[in-house]
Amino acid sequence: MNLYATLILAFGMSMDAFAAAIGKGTSMHRPGLKEALRTGLIFGAIEALTPLIGWAIGQAATKYVMAWDHWLAFVLLAFLGGRMILEGLRKKDQQPEIIQRHGFWLLACTAVATSLDALAVGVGLAFLQVNIVTTALAIGASTLIMTTLGVLLGRFLGPVMGKWAEIFGGVVLIGIGSSILIEHLGLLS
Repeated sequence: MNLYATLILAFGMSMDAFAAAIGKGTSMHRPGLKEALRTGLIFGAIEALTPLIGWAIGQAATKYVMAWDHWLAFVLLAFLGGRMILEGLRKKDQQPEIIQRHGFWLLACTAVATSLDALAVGVGLAFLQVNIVTTALAIGASTLIMTTLGVLLGRFLGPVMGKWAEIFGGVVLIGIGSSILIEHLGLLS
């Protein structure tokens, strides 16, 4: 795989994380660069690890991983998104809770859910002549950059959206999960 193909793959793998990061950024009170980088590092590290794990799984589990990754991603993202929507709806008569920072485990769970496609890609790359370490690092770096930018973009969308920011974030996560499921089931083909 050449440099351009690696960069395109890395960019494509980071788009789900970018969309989720916008949702995370909108639900926070003016996240700064430090928090955006923290979120980007968590997402980037997990997104870099998943193709390596997929690579290690290799041929033996290809059918299993490919058969269930979209369902797992959908369930995780729908659960997290539904939780955000319920929290947003419960507070409709109140000022929204000002979140200074999301917890590590919430971010890690969201990152895992958005990186399951990278796991499947890693399995597929096991059959190609690819330097998996370089490819995984490119995917992780792209995700770090795109997630950081997504949180910062969410910073500007959050104040405009006010109390609807958390609901929007939940809808974005459910949308990502639904998109993954629809794509893998071939419903739009």
